[in-house]
Parts: sequence; C-alpha cells; structure tokens
Amino acid sequence: MSIAALESMHRTYFQREKSIIPSFVMEDVFGQMKRQWKVEAHWIAVNMKAMSVDHEPKTEFEKEAARVLATGEVAIEEISDGVYRRAGAVRLGAACVNCHGGFFRDPGNAPKYAGLVISMRLADREAAPATGEKD
Repeated sequence: MSIAALESMHRTYFQREKSIIPSFVMEDVFGQMKRQWKVEAHWIAVNMKAMSVDHEPKTEFEKEAARVLATGEVAIEEISDGVYRRAGAVRLGAACVNCHGGFFRDPGNAPKYAGLVISMRLADREAAPATGEKD
C-alpha cells in the first residue's frame, strides 16, 4: 500500500458529484489488511484539525509521531513489546487543507500533513505462511 493508492482514491472518489471521502474508503482497505495479514493501519492528525475523534493521536508513539511528522520528517518507527510501528507522513493537498483547515480560512504557507500509522506483531510475521500473493 502506498501514498499512490490514497492519491488514486482521491482522483476516483473525491469529486463534486460524489460525496465519498477517500480516507474513509481507505479504512475499508485497512480492515482487509487486518483480516488478511494481521496488519493494522489508521490515520492520525498531524498539524491540521482531525476530522474524526478516531484520528486524534492517542498513544505516546502517535503523539511523538505527530510532533516529528509536523517537522517535515518522512516517517518514525519503533519496536516495542513485540510490535513494529511506523507512522508515515501524508502531505495534504489543497482540497484536503480546505476541508481540514476550514473553507475560506488562510492555512498559512507551512506544509500540512496527516499521518498513516501501521502496526504489526513481529511474532505474527514470523509465524505467517507465505501465500505467494503480491502486494
């Protein structure tokens, strides 16, 4: 999964005639990832308003990730208690900033980001059989 997938979803679903928000569509993909590969993924707000309380950084890792990603870093990682976590920056485009920042409000010139947090148990990765499927 990549940023290209998110951008593709935006081109496909975020149009005036349709009211599907691409980040919500991606949450369906996250559900499939969890069921198929035991990999968890979710959004966090970084330096813009969270559009859902579910996107507020909650854990210490997520709060640190939001601070680090807001500085322009690409990603932050940790391994703790047998779980690998990675938070990657997702740069928000003009349409994203309009909604997250409030229509007709000046968002300033600093780049705006959201974060994508991916977590997986390392023991699950070692025990999972190879399926031969490609991402």
